[in-house]
Amino acid sequence: MSEECKNKFLEIFRENIKRPGSEEFLDWLQKTDFFTAPASTKFHSAYQGGLCQHSINAYNRFIKLLNSEYGEDWQKVISQESVAIIGLLHDICKVNCYKVEYRNVKENGEWVQKPVYVVDDQLPYGHGEKSVYIISGFMHLSREEAMAINWHMGGYDMRVKGGSYSLSDAFYKFPIALIFHTADLMATYLDETQQN
Repeated sequence: MSEECKNKFLEIFRENIKRPGSEEFLDWLQKTDFFTAPASTKFHSAYQGGLCQHSINAYNRFIKLLNSEYGEDWQKVISQESVAIIGLLHDICKVNCYKVEYRNVKENGEWVQKPVYVVDDQLPYGHGEKSVYIISGFMHLSREEAMAINWHMGGYDMRVKGGSYSLSDAFYKFPIALIFHTADLMATYLDETQQN
């Protein structure tokens, strides 16, 4: 599934994202663990290739929600390129962040070692803001794209939990950010599975 997922991601990316720096970004991305990394340690898509699969799921959900909200002419509101950038790249912050460790687990009365994913973040810059930071090192993001990627965690963002009111301001001023947050939630909870 991982190779099929990678090919689908590359197809969507190359077909839609053409701005300066996109080829350099894609070259960099292919040298990372993006296509083999999980999307989480034990929650949604916590398996090899889960991050790539989640990105495609979020992209697909985003298009469905845009069509639902704005109709078939949704591209008058946001470009296909912006949709691909936001949907496919929102979780770039997770690149090179996971590693495998082994834990003792009891199975049928016997202790066995099982592989588990753990976080090993070498660039602790946050979440959505880290994705914006990484992408911006290669290509320019519009303000709307940056807001949607930055706030895609919605109320789960640690800044919001700390009391920041910026999220609601961002959702009012950039409704695309709210729509993408919803797409990300739907991909996570409706299209993917939790690992125990």
